[in-house]
Amino acid sequence: MDDILFGTPKSKFLDVLRHASSEIVDDELDKILEKYAAMELLLSKDKGENYDVNEDINSFVLENLDEVSKVKDDLYIEFTGEIICRLDS
Repeated sequence: MDDILFGTPKSKFLDVLRHASSEIVDDELDKILEKYAAMELLLSKDKGENYDVNEDINSFVLENLDEVSKVKDDLYIEFTGEIICRLDS
């Protein structure tokens, strides 16, 4: 796990995923997908049947790439920390 100190937030997250037990990884990925599902529902609420959440998200990402990249790195760090905390317990 010495490699955890080097690399990008994404590479650190992927390294931790590779070394953690599949049970912990499964649980954490389920939490991530649950959060994503809730966000999709929040975004699409009251938008109508023809609303395409992916189109909205893609447009937002293109218009706010730097900010989205920063938050994405923060999320990789958060999720990595969640898995590491579970490894220690």
